[in-house]
Amino acid sequence: MDSSLYKFVVTRRQLKYNYYHAAPATGKPVLLFLHGFPNTSNDWRHQVTFFKDRGFGLIVPDMLGYGGTDKPIDYTEYRLSAIAHDIIDILDAEKVDKAIAIGHDWGSIVVSRLANYYPDRFLGFGFLAGGYSAPSSAKFEESIILVNKLIGRELLGYWLFFNEDDAHKILEKNFDSFYSIVVPEDPALWVSNLSPTGALKAWVEEDKRTAVLSCLTEEEVRYHKQALLQGGLQAPLNWYRARVRSLDAEDNKDVTPENIFIHKPVFFGAATHDMPALGKASCEKFAKGPLTINEFNASHWLMWEKKEEVNEKLLEWIQGL
Repeated sequence: MDSSLYKFVVTRRQLKYNYYHAAPATGKPVLLFLHGFPNTSNDWRHQVTFFKDRGFGLIVPDMLGYGGTDKPIDYTEYRLSAIAHDIIDILDAEKVDKAIAIGHDWGSIVVSRLANYYPDRFLGFGFLAGGYSAPSSAKFEESIILVNKLIGRELLGYWLFFNEDDAHKILEKNFDSFYSIVVPEDPALWVSNLSPTGALKAWVEEDKRTAVLSCLTEEEVRYHKQALLQGGLQAPLNWYRARVRSLDAEDNKDVTPENIFIHKPVFFGAATHDMPALGKASCEKFAKGPLTINEFNASHWLMWEKKEEVNEKLLEWIQGL
């Protein structure tokens, strides 16, 4: 992505956000792309090229803790309501009254909170891999039991490892091992070596390796690793620490009953190898406006693996708005 098109803004809570910006051609909307863990705005490189060439406006931030954006060590800075407000500050800085928000992984959760707190600032909401995440006042311990019951196995065991004070040191020490299990060629490894409690920690401490996604070039892998190691993993893990410590439970009570549901158009890009049924069920339950669901034969990283298909389906949905 063109480094000359990056800008920064200091939000109302005095945090600096680095973001890619391209102005829209006349009559074209602005697309807001939000990445997840452990990534940067560069995750969206294929989408940026595709939509910029077609005249769409683009705002693609490095999320809090990543890239050129500030990296607070205090996990309480990672409240989702506050991060959603940060994103609105970026839109305000660019004088964007309404945008189309699209998220992946943790980015999808932030898009969910934008839909809850600022629905009038958006024309539609897109979710890739992870579907809409409804606000809940339940404690993390209660949520994890419910999720495990829904899918019939343990899913979020690695969150408990990420909550440990020295987790970032363990991950950074054997970073290649960690990176390989995050973007594996074989998505089934997540079931055996990521989701169960203690499995990821054991994998990394034993310095195990596996082949990474074949769709990634050597240059892309080098760039990705360098960007993550340069900033360190302590700040990115705060996204998990905040959730495990139920930081958002009280904030979520402030969402009005009406805004728990999404009344604007919703796009869900399901990945066949990443529990698509969960995302579908959530979107079907809470999307009260037009709902578009497309399934892609891909793992969690569908915007890389199936970039052409994802881009075309997103374009079709956006034009339909």
